[in-house]
Amino acid sequence: MPRLLLPPDEVALVSAPPPRLPEKHRGGAWKVAYADFVTALMALFIVLWMMNATEAVKHSVEGYFRDPRGYTRTLGAGAASQGEGLRIDKASVSSVQRRIEDALRSLPNFQKISKNILMSVTGEGLRIDLMESEQGTFFISGSPTPTPAGTRLLSALAAELGRMPNQLVIEGHTDARPFRSQPDGQWDNWDLSTTRANAARRLLEKSGIRAGQIVELRGFSDRRLLNTADPNDPRNRRISVVVRFQEP
Repeated sequence: MPRLLLPPDEVALVSAPPPRLPEKHRGGAWKVAYADFVTALMALFIVLWMMNATEAVKHSVEGYFRDPRGYTRTLGAGAASQGEGLRIDKASVSSVQRRIEDALRSLPNFQKISKNILMSVTGEGLRIDLMESEQGTFFISGSPTPTPAGTRLLSALAAELGRMPNQLVIEGHTDARPFRSQPDGQWDNWDLSTTRANAARRLLEKSGIRAGQIVELRGFSDRRLLNTADPNDPRNRRISVVVRFQEP
């Protein structure tokens, strides 16, 4: 069969592959839609978490969004190198008291003991009085041994107070009734008030209070009654935790 002969330039033209068309880049619109979906999902999880959060957490989040910089300084949430801490002074004492109250409300059976907890602001600082009942609420009656309710409450206090740079003072008080558990008279209300204050100190330090944060331990026996009209009122038997004001 005869062969068809072509000029060299035409042979090259026939054998060359067709030119490649420029590729079109795919659109990135799906990435924007996916990012919106993930953001909406994260927002949903945050809302669900907030609905089940404690009052203390809700208060913290609310305070941060209202004043991020100021609230960060109040909580001591800045960089660790800044040496910040949750401080209490005359300007912030109300917010600190509210945080402590919110933390205590999370305790089991808080409603039963809430009437035995008294917070007040004095010239020295924030005073937290844990007042006894006739049967003994925070300490076993006539003993320096904390009850389970007293242990839980002091542990919860330690978790909050341990975050503060403020110094703490622990006081023990009794009512005016004489201590009768020791027939030899070697144990009286002075011993009981001081020993309970020391037992509270040990429990606080075990549960989160920093070493050296407690700077003073006081035992007053019945010399500083809460209810002076009734010296035998069991509420006069109490442990007081004083959070001293920190100078600016």
